[in-house]
Amino acid sequence: MTAGANALRIANCSGFYGDRLDAAREMVEGGPIDILTGDYLAELTMAILWRLRRRDPEGGYVRTFLTQMEEVLGTCLDRGIRVVSNAGGLNPAGMAKRLGEMTERLGLEARIAWVTGDDLTERVGELQQLNSLRHFDTGRPLPSGVTPLTAHAYLGGRGIAEALSWGADVVVTGRVTDAAVVIGPGMWAFGWSPEDHDQLAGALVAGHIIECGAQCTGGNYAFFERVPGSDRVGFPIAELSPDGSAVITKHPGTGGLVSVGTVTAQLLYEVCGPRYHNPDVTARLDSIQLSQEGPDRVAVTGVRGEPPPPTLKVALNYLGGYRNSVTMVITGLDAEHKAESVTAALWESLGGAGQFEETAVSFTDTGHADPATNEAAMSHLRITVKDPDPEKVGKRFSRAAVELALAHYPGFFMTAPPRDSSPYAVYWPTSAEPSQVVQQVRMGDRVKEIPTSPPTERVTADDWGEYPDGVPSPAADDFGLASRETGDTAMVPLGRIAGARSGDKGGDANVGVWVESEEAFGWLAGFLSESRFRELVSEAADLEVERHVLANLRAINFVVRGLLGEGVSSSTRTDPQAKSLGEYLRARLVPIPVTLLDARSA
Repeated sequence: MTAGANALRIANCSGFYGDRLDAAREMVEGGPIDILTGDYLAELTMAILWRLRRRDPEGGYVRTFLTQMEEVLGTCLDRGIRVVSNAGGLNPAGMAKRLGEMTERLGLEARIAWVTGDDLTERVGELQQLNSLRHFDTGRPLPSGVTPLTAHAYLGGRGIAEALSWGADVVVTGRVTDAAVVIGPGMWAFGWSPEDHDQLAGALVAGHIIECGAQCTGGNYAFFERVPGSDRVGFPIAELSPDGSAVITKHPGTGGLVSVGTVTAQLLYEVCGPRYHNPDVTARLDSIQLSQEGPDRVAVTGVRGEPPPPTLKVALNYLGGYRNSVTMVITGLDAEHKAESVTAALWESLGGAGQFEETAVSFTDTGHADPATNEAAMSHLRITVKDPDPEKVGKRFSRAAVELALAHYPGFFMTAPPRDSSPYAVYWPTSAEPSQVVQQVRMGDRVKEIPTSPPTERVTADDWGEYPDGVPSPAADDFGLASRETGDTAMVPLGRIAGARSGDKGGDANVGVWVESEEAFGWLAGFLSESRFRELVSEAADLEVERHVLANLRAINFVVRGLLGEGVSSSTRTDPQAKSLGEYLRARLVPIPVTLLDARSA
């Protein structure tokens, strides 16, 4: 497949709030594009923006987006490049106002539109009475008396498409889905109706691939040694066609790599089962076909779509309490005993660990026997406390830790000075009826309301059936390899033949694992069962683990329920977003058939 002349070239210049600031200029100046997008929002980002808006009621948007626009907006207007971004955050109207002031100062004329309707913060009490705002995973109703910091519905692309049809040069939104900034331009450019499920699903998949910026062009890639120019990886472009197919690429001469592997890695990022839900459509991940079309060009075809789910996802954050942590460095002999002893001494000085609502103690024994350097002898003890009372976990806790400095184990020191308590947010994923949410599109004095539920029948899970229309989602036994003789094996890290990528889904974590040949996939599907995953990832031993096989991607996706606690800033794990979980799994020694190892090294 080759992107035709009528393909829409959609470039992404941001995967998170804090991404490379000059990426917008690189994408605009690096070659022809039609749409410049930027994705800045995540569950944690919404809580961060809330803090910013507390300090400045006129703020609550992504300030770095203004810096990027000041560099490139003039060029975008000259070349007819439309800009679509969710950088409006908690305050799309405020962002539009600031953009207007900026364009006037620069002597530019730009039509700026903004999309609202996602903010449900002031309506939480009303919605709680209607449907209890039950937690997505546990089914528990939102506790009474909770005062939300933020509550935002994930909107789709219809408002963006409407704004573009008005001739908007820049469209800023609040909380739309990450892929909506690609779906909306596709709707506008190709005139897709809500019933064009396959086309919309193709745009959803393309949007998911490029939404995290350089993660699909070689960034965070398991086989990083294959990525050229990894010191400055280029950002992605999706060449979206009218039939919903796409080619993923990047500007010539930029660092990084676009391959079936890098695209597969991103497809597995922060997903659950074979169905990938969106307010506009449901995409079947088990229908995607990837092919290497040429250097740094991967074709994405065959995507099947289904109607959208019956409800809209809502991300609610509320103040969970306060937390504090100290990390003590323990050097040399008897490190584990030193850690146990100093932990007991700390609790004793504070009057017992039971007074805190939650405590977490993590000891990482990284000290080497007969260490060649001072640092090679060091291990780390991290102690975290959480409580509704900020005084209890504030300087009182930090001071107690510092007071042990000259009175406990030899060589005592900490990695950072003592701190005061800090607030943390609890992430509460829930849902709302589409009829309860109305998008508004504004540009100047022009206003239009767009009902969130499109004129197409939304389906319930019961209507789907398990795997309709012959789209397979095989289980391990379908390959018949779980009990097949595999010949000689060698105990080597799983990562010698398998890639992985992991991330967070609120309090859950996902790990996508893939291989590069049918032979390796046959072995992987038979070997890496749910029980085996629990053996290899000890933290998941007592948790619910879901396993989803995606044969079309030679991949298996695992969802670990509850690994991250209440998610976002509430998690006490060292890696609260499970970014490293895949690499941990790849490091585990497993019996891999020698034939597969030989084939990969050939």
